[in-house]
Parts: sequence; C-alpha cells; structure tokens
Amino acid sequence: MKIRFYNARILAMTAPIQITMGEVWTEENLISYVGPGKEEKPVFDREIDCQGNVIMPGFKNAHTHSGMTVFRSLCDDTNLQDWLNNDIFPREAKMTGEDCYELTKLAILEYLTSGVTAIGDMYLTPETIADACEEMGMRCVLVSGLNKFGPALSVMEDRYNALNGKSPLISYKMGVHAEYTCSKELLEAVSALIHKYKAPLYVHMSETKTEVDECVERYGITPPALFEQLGLFDFGGSIYHGVHVDKADRDILKKHNISVISNPASNAKLASGIAPISDYLKEGILVGLGTDGPSSNNCLDMFREMFLVTALAKLKENDPAAVDALEVLKMATVNGAVSMGLENCDVLAEGKLADLIVLDLHQPNMQPLNNIPKNIVYSGSKTNVALTMIDGKILYENGQFIGVDAESIYKKAGEILERLR
Repeated sequence: MKIRFYNARILAMTAPIQITMGEVWTEENLISYVGPGKEEKPVFDREIDCQGNVIMPGFKNAHTHSGMTVFRSLCDDTNLQDWLNNDIFPREAKMTGEDCYELTKLAILEYLTSGVTAIGDMYLTPETIADACEEMGMRCVLVSGLNKFGPALSVMEDRYNALNGKSPLISYKMGVHAEYTCSKELLEAVSALIHKYKAPLYVHMSETKTEVDECVERYGITPPALFEQLGLFDFGGSIYHGVHVDKADRDILKKHNISVISNPASNAKLASGIAPISDYLKEGILVGLGTDGPSSNNCLDMFREMFLVTALAKLKENDPAAVDALEVLKMATVNGAVSMGLENCDVLAEGKLADLIVLDLHQPNMQPLNNIPKNIVYSGSKTNVALTMIDGKILYENGQFIGVDAESIYKKAGEILERLR
C-alpha cells in the first residue's frame, strides 16, 4: 500500500533536530520519500492531509513488562522489594502464557494511544507475547528475564534461535532479570552463552540503593563491576534503571558501550531514586526511555516519561538547564531504537521502516506554535496522538483502533484479574 502524508511539519529526528514543511511517503512497510512536495508523484492508495500537524518517528518504549497490565493499581504504595516479593511474584506464579498473551494486547492498545511504535518487553512467556504483538502489529524486542526461579538456560538459548527471525516485527535479546535474582553460577553460565553468540546482554541494574548495597555485601563490588568481571558486558547491551551508580560504574558502562534505559515514573513512584541523567549525557553514555511495567508506573505513557526525565534531572542538579528537551526527544526515539537494535526505524528517512506518528497541534496545549519540539516534551500528551503507523500499517487514527475490538480485550483482562486477585 502507498500512502502520502502531505502538508506536514516534519520532525525527522535527523541532525540537526528541526521542523521542515513537506511530505512523507510510505510504500508497503518502508518510507519511500521525505522532503518538499513534488509536482510529479506516483499514484497513492491513500493521501492524508496532515493540516500542518507534526509527523515524526514513533516513540520507542525501551523497557516494559506489558503483561503486568493486570496489576495496574492493584499493588501500590510500597517499596520495590516488598512490592515484588509480597505482591507481584506470588501472583505471577499463577499466570499462564494465555494470560500474558491477552494482557499484552491490552498494553498494546495503550502504547498505540501514546505514539509508541516499538517496545522492549521483558516478561514471563516470550512466545505468547510475540504472538500478541504479531496479531496486533506491534514491533517488539523480547528480552529474557532469566533468573534462579527459571526458565532453564537452555530455554533462553532455544528462544534466541527460534524467536529471532520469527517475524519482521519480532526479535529476541538475551538477558537476566537482575543480579539479586541470579546466583553467581547462573551468571557465569549466561556469560558463557553470550560469548558463544557474541550477543549483547540486557538486565535490571542498580535500581535501588538496597540492591547495590546487598551486591557489595555479597561480592565486594557493585553490580556493574560484577557484570564486567564476569564478562557479561563484553558485547554491549543495556541496563534498565541505572539509578544508583557512581563514577566507576559509569566508566564501566561507557567502556563496554552499555546504554541506560531510564524509567523515571516508575523510579519516582517506588521511591527508588532519580537517575544521574546529566552525568550519563556528559560522559557520552547513551540514554533511552521506558515506562517499566504498568503496575509500577502505572501507565504506559511516553509523554509523561519525557517530561519526568528532564524535570527530575533539573531538580536533582538544581539546574533548570539540565537535560535539554531536544536530548529527551532523542532518548524517546533515536536512542531507544539504537539500544534495542532497531537502527532501521530510528528516524524518518528514505529506506527506513515506516514506523511513525502524527501529533495534532490543533489543541490548546500545543498553541501557540513557538518551539514545537520542546513543546512536545514539556506540554505534549497522549491526546495529541492523531495517528500511529507501524511497519507501514495505520493501527490507530483519530481516537480509533483499526481492526481491533478493544472492549473484548478489556473484558478478558477483567476476567484474568478476578482469577489472580
């Protein structure tokens, strides 16, 4: 299918970040043209007048646990360790692959309304999560959450080989849940496996001070130092959260090209702390953004993450100039794509994947039109998302989900909740 977006303010996210007037054309799942209008043009299946609205790359939610939608506002107002051990882990033990499939579909609806075109999803049953994403048209980078409770190391290897290549929308990364949920023997075995495949590693790390202190008590070193010592960072990857890190930790991350996926709303709600975003940026460490799960956040809203990551950094540094909004836009789009291995959908450019969104400027929160890129970060909201396209298919437009019965998904989620409550 060929689609023409015209009369658009194009925010391509290529350097330098700026708005240009023009058109974006897509053909099947690729962008075929970005630039000023042309007198001669091909025949299109559909032409969309953007009416001066912004067209830009979709947001990349680089860390989430989609299936946790069932726990939204069920387990709140407690610290991370109590929340996990008393509220979440016992309920997750009752969950089935079918549950994860249905609950992921619910999350995808919310992602689409927030302009999210790709997710980095670490949860219980990657196979059924992949099925849900394929069915709903969501681009998904599945991440292993291997830990001492399971699955077997061989299962992670099997999934790595089976799920990579399963679909153009699906890829799979090796990972572990966290240092504190893995034995040293398991981490050593994981290290051997990533060396076999020369694969990057993804992990929750340095989220709370307690986590770091307990790792130091066990091993005499911090989580980043332990992972470096075990060779787990030898092929790059990402850490999720990265709240409690010192200069030596950041040097390790920089040395091994480890990106940091910040989750400011979740970290604030669980009182885990404020990540040193300014230090990461100054030291050349790539920072992406994620929502974390919908039970610790509790919503899957990238606009809120963008505002919080800069506002909290300004508060932490006592500097209103800290973490410029343009850097935040890069975190939410380009950096997230790079950290997830999705460099083919990071910006709007010919030959890139057609993963894009249209933001409605004809709303009070976006007027007057001063600095549009910064206004997206400081004033934008989900209500501004007029269209979400993934892989060349429009999945959400003008408040409507295309080809999806949302009410049936809501009903199924409610039934699962009653069983797990």
